[in-house]
Amino acid sequence: MIGKLRGQVLVDDPPSLTVDVQGVGYEAACPLGTADRARTEDGGVDLWVHTVLRSDALELFAFASELERRVFRQLISVPNVGPRTALGVLSALPVGDLVEAVQMSDVKRLTQVPGIGKKTAERLVLELRGKMPTDVAVPGPSRTPSQARPGDPKGRLVAALTNMGYRPAEAERAVQTLGPRVGDEPLSSLLRDALALLSS
Repeated sequence: MIGKLRGQVLVDDPPSLTVDVQGVGYEAACPLGTADRARTEDGGVDLWVHTVLRSDALELFAFASELERRVFRQLISVPNVGPRTALGVLSALPVGDLVEAVQMSDVKRLTQVPGIGKKTAERLVLELRGKMPTDVAVPGPSRTPSQARPGDPKGRLVAALTNMGYRPAEAERAVQTLGPRVGDEPLSSLLRDALALLSS
């Protein structure tokens, strides 16, 4: 089993990340923004890996922290929640926000994650409440006004961008640029366009 990788990023094409580790290229699926959050002082990345071995494939899922990997493993332990769905959840919600949503039984907030319907959201709450990590900062009153409203699409988008390593001011500007599209279009599409704005 591969549990950890440290190397240089060859290709960052979300959700796929290819890392060169001493001449060997490892391709892994990961949440959006993983490469930025996992960056080391020498410009490489330090990744925590979950390995899935099937009869026809070896799949790697990479995370910027052991905490993210732990939460990913909890997500895929829930019936009918596969690795791709779990990656989508972690791409849309920072770990702290996910823990808060589960603790508060906030089904509505979870259904706003692309690919998560009401039944799946209810199952996540039922299966994970009381089991999520306690060593994680859950958002509190100090959040900005847009982040303080769990159901606010702008707040969720800003939170997703800041979780990827962007400064709150940068994230806010990108979200403002998207204008009235926020709230009308899927979070995944908005996130992709916001990232394009930030990298331009």
